[in-house]
Amino acid sequence: MKPKIAVVGSLNMDIVVSMARMPLVGETVQGSAVHYVPGGKGANQAAGAARLGAEVKMIGAVGSDIFGTQLVDSLRAFGVDTEAIDMLPGVETGTATILHTREDNCIVVVPGANARCSADAVRRHHALIEQADLLLVQLEVPLDTVREALGIARSAGVRTILNPAPAVPLPADILSLADILTPNETELALLSNQPVAETDQALMEQLAYWRELHEGTVVVTRGAIGSSYLEAGVLQTVKPLKVKVADTTGAGDAFNGALGYCIAAGLPFRTAVDFACRTASLSVTKFGAQGGLPTWSEVDSTYA
Repeated sequence: MKPKIAVVGSLNMDIVVSMARMPLVGETVQGSAVHYVPGGKGANQAAGAARLGAEVKMIGAVGSDIFGTQLVDSLRAFGVDTEAIDMLPGVETGTATILHTREDNCIVVVPGANARCSADAVRRHHALIEQADLLLVQLEVPLDTVREALGIARSAGVRTILNPAPAVPLPADILSLADILTPNETELALLSNQPVAETDQALMEQLAYWRELHEGTVVVTRGAIGSSYLEAGVLQTVKPLKVKVADTTGAGDAFNGALGYCIAAGLPFRTAVDFACRTASLSVTKFGAQGGLPTWSEVDSTYA
């Protein structure tokens, strides 16, 4: 039986500008190409989980414009159930402008319709969450919406993953509702009100401090280093695959979609983190946040 995953989150049209290097402040540089590709943290994670074989249903919002239509069509092509994605008249679909080099990227997000993905919409589709094995949420929709989704899941006994991105301070009641938290190093530092950990020892101390405050499990995504979490007070780090990088844009989302798939399927935590790291590694070998999302068999083949 396929694991069932509910996603509450954002849908953006990614406007990707490719260039040899990032501009300095006040500098103009020439780009080599511009592409319009489906994105948004929620949509990327939904597509990633569906690509691996999960039964995925998504709650979100787009504008009644060409970008909105394209984003919904893209998710349907991945097999995501989009019946709970509202198309809002008179509102622009969210966009993310991505400055992309071969080594890195930076992103500016305009929320658009994502800011109208309301707690009321989540309540309307509460059964979608209650019937899932796992709920995935991020922070590109209003915090009230995130809180409502996590609360419904907690009441129904549904496990939850909160990807606290983009980095914003979070109230304790939201954090307390998340079973698994998946920040990167910058997001963890903000949530902990501490400097970014520059060594394994500093990260271990940060995670230990976090565990004293919250019951949920934290797994930190660390880019080329891999992903780390605490187990019996010891820092465990799962390394990524060595691959030729084409585009890092959706690596974190690929990780979260795969982690959600594995947790929903009942796999052990370390196995889930390892599978998610492998999925994220494969995702950066192709262009676009969703363009490189691998299938289960493609990830499985990396164990050979």
